Amino acid sequence: MKVGMLWLDDEKNADLGHRLTRAADYYAAKYGRRATLCVVHPETAGENPPSAVADLAVRVRPDVLRNHFWIGVDESIAREN
Repeated sequence: MKVGMLWLDDEKNADLGHRLTRAADYYAAKYGRRATLCVVHPETAGENPPSAVADLAVRVRPDVLRNHFWIGVDESIAREN
């Protein structure tokens, strides 16, 4: 993913899957297409994060801000569809 939307979600008590779904729904409404990839910080992801939520692939990387989701379309996934 080269371009994406940075989504702040500091609702720490909410389930990560719910938080990711909310960000993906907002992305789809704003940009008119579904996101395929979300990158999160390890502390935000927590222990044993899911590899996917619905159709959204989840990746964990330390270069994303804590409590933020970098969400967008993975070009390699988009070409396969």
